[in-house]
Amino acid sequence: MTRAGVTVDRLTRAAAELADEVGYENVTVSALARRFGVRDASLYSHIRSAHDLRVRVAALALTELADRAAAALAGRAGKDALVAFANAYRDYANQHPGRYAAMQMDLDADSVAAPAARRHAEMTRAILRGYRLAEPDQTDAVRMLHSTFHGFVSLERTGGFRHHPRGSDASWARALDALDALLRAWPQ
Repeated sequence: MTRAGVTVDRLTRAAAELADEVGYENVTVSALARRFGVRDASLYSHIRSAHDLRVRVAALALTELADRAAAALAGRAGKDALVAFANAYRDYANQHPGRYAAMQMDLDADSVAAPAARRHAEMTRAILRGYRLAEPDQTDAVRMLHSTFHGFVSLERTGGFRHHPRGSDASWARALDALDALLRAWPQ
C-alpha cells in the first residue's frame, strides 16, 4: 500500500526542488523518500527507477522553460524574440540550477521528456524564421544558439566571469547583439 498523497507528479516536483537545493547529481530515490517520510521501496510503486525519476525531472524542467519562453516570445519577432528567448533561458538556468542540469541529460526520442524537448526546439526554430533561415542552416543556427546560451550560462554559474570587472550582464547583451548580427548576415 502506498502512502496517501504520494503521486508521480508530487515526486517529480519534489525531486526538482531537491535538485535545485542540493544539485541534480545528488537527487536519489533515498533522498526523496526521506523528504516524504517513507521507505525507498514505497516510491517504486510510482516510479520505475532513479533514471525514470531523473527523466521526469528533465521533462518538468523542459516544460517549465518552454512555458516561460513561449510567454516571453508572444508578439515578438527578430532580435526582440531572440533576446526574450535568451533571457528566459538564462533566467531559468539561474533560478533553477538543478532543473537546468536535468535538461542537459541525454534523452531518448521516446522518453516522457521528448515532447517538451521538441517544443523547446520548435520555439527556437520559430525565432529563426524571423531571420529567414531554411534548412540546413536553421539546424546549424539552432545548435549555435543553444551552444552559446548553454556555454555562457554554464561559465557564469561556475564563476568563469568573475575575474574581470565588466559585469556578465553587459557581456550577455553584447553576445545577443552579435548573435542577431550573425543571424541577419548568415553566410550563404
